[in-house]
Amino acid sequence: MVEYNETDSASSSLSRRVFSQIQNDILNGVYEPGESLIETRLSEEMGVSRTPVREALRQLELEGLVQSVPNKGVRVKGVSAKDIEDIYTIRMYVEGLAARWAAEKITTEEMEELREAVDLEEFYTRRSDYGHLMKLDTRFHDIIFKASKSKPLMHTLSTFHHYVQKARKVSLSDPGRAMEVLTEHRAIMQAIIDRDADTAERLTIEHVKNASRNLIMQEE
Repeated sequence: MVEYNETDSASSSLSRRVFSQIQNDILNGVYEPGESLIETRLSEEMGVSRTPVREALRQLELEGLVQSVPNKGVRVKGVSAKDIEDIYTIRMYVEGLAARWAAEKITTEEMEELREAVDLEEFYTRRSDYGHLMKLDTRFHDIIFKASKSKPLMHTLSTFHHYVQKARKVSLSDPGRAMEVLTEHRAIMQAIIDRDADTAERLTIEHVKNASRNLIMQEE
């Protein structure tokens, strides 16, 4: 029998919090590629000991977000343009599958959640409130992931969305693209509610492809 240890639990929770904070700062561009991450400075800024910081940096290296350089410490790698391109390409097909499965398995309650998310998205799109739009975009996709009834798929796509959050924020801050996203989301929602799996999959693939194309245009 494994005994519950409150100290271990608190330590684990602290390590997760430190990891999440540094990860979010890297993904949001607070720390730029090539920048050094110094344990002592991070521990002072976050008000923690060096141990959880060291553990977080090890985990971030496993995820490819930082790199330990001999005699130079830890440097930020971040998410490269190639990483983003790959993620969007993979998302096209995996999110298409999620929409297909959602159309086949969605519950009445989840349909109402989807309608509410899109209605709120329209409200904030017309007010150009991009902070709320980012949250609602995540909510829209999360509802579809949940409706697919596939834990592996939910985990994979949630991770992908998190890794490209900076790119998504840039894309949604474009007023023209924000309105297009609303139109695309409404069409996907209707296909799912109609349980039209083929259309839901096709529209979702087009939606992700359009997002990728818009991102490329903004970078040019």
